[in-house]
Amino acid sequence: MKMMYGMIMALTPAAVFAVYSFGVPALLRIVAGIISAVAAEAAYQKITGKKITVKDGSAVITGLLLALAISVSTPIYAVAAAAAFGIVAGKQLLGGLGKNLFNPAMFGRLFYLYVFPDSILPWISPVDGTVTATPLEVLRETGQAAGVPIVDMFLGRIPGTLGEISALMLLIGFGFLVYKKYVRWRIPAAAFSTVLVLALIAGHNPLFYFFAGSLVLGACFMATDPMSSPRFPKGQIVFGAGVGLIIMAMRWWGWQTPGVYEFTEGTTFAVLTMNLTVPYLNKKFKPAKK
Repeated sequence: MKMMYGMIMALTPAAVFAVYSFGVPALLRIVAGIISAVAAEAAYQKITGKKITVKDGSAVITGLLLALAISVSTPIYAVAAAAAFGIVAGKQLLGGLGKNLFNPAMFGRLFYLYVFPDSILPWISPVDGTVTATPLEVLRETGQAAGVPIVDMFLGRIPGTLGEISALMLLIGFGFLVYKKYVRWRIPAAAFSTVLVLALIAGHNPLFYFFAGSLVLGACFMATDPMSSPRFPKGQIVFGAGVGLIIMAMRWWGWQTPGVYEFTEGTTFAVLTMNLTVPYLNKKFKPAKK
């Protein structure tokens, strides 16, 4: 429980910055995500006769992470539906906390991306409220990892999901988790290292790939979920490298939903795909008994 509330504290800077950047609409979506996740967990446990465990903070984290992974254009009902789906289908139906194979927030976001794919648009600039393209959409259109100042991406002056716009706020929160030893740091380290190598091979600025899109949010806060990531160091490194590889592949080649939206960010697919490998990685890299 201590770690759960530590995670909530770590996400607070990004959440506060989102509200500062986008105003009341951002706050409403964050509140909707949290309330829906907590209510869905409590309702499911009440109906099934299980102990109600919402006080452990895990449902709050799911709702908050899900809200930070959507745009300010997303309808509130879509946020609430995705949070509830992530909790019920991605967590409770799989056995509850500690037994879920997938990260519930990412499971909810996958639901959202396919059920409400067009509602993620338009992307809104946090600077002046205008409709504009994200840096990754510019990359897809031009083939160049340039054009947007790196400092703008780092500080939060670019369009994107509520939580991803400011890498600085996310890294402040992640630093807190590392300090408190609440996070499996090898996973984001391997993910960022993979992105670094691939960006250099492509002749692009790695900082663009670090701060454009949801790499920081996904690698530092979603891929590190202790319930759905590998237990042992070597497995964590492989897991993180896989997340980085899939994210870069999706950014370069994308995923088209026919007639609706082309995904230029692969964090959701990367985390969920690598979640599937966790049982194998835990078995493969379990230290031998001495």
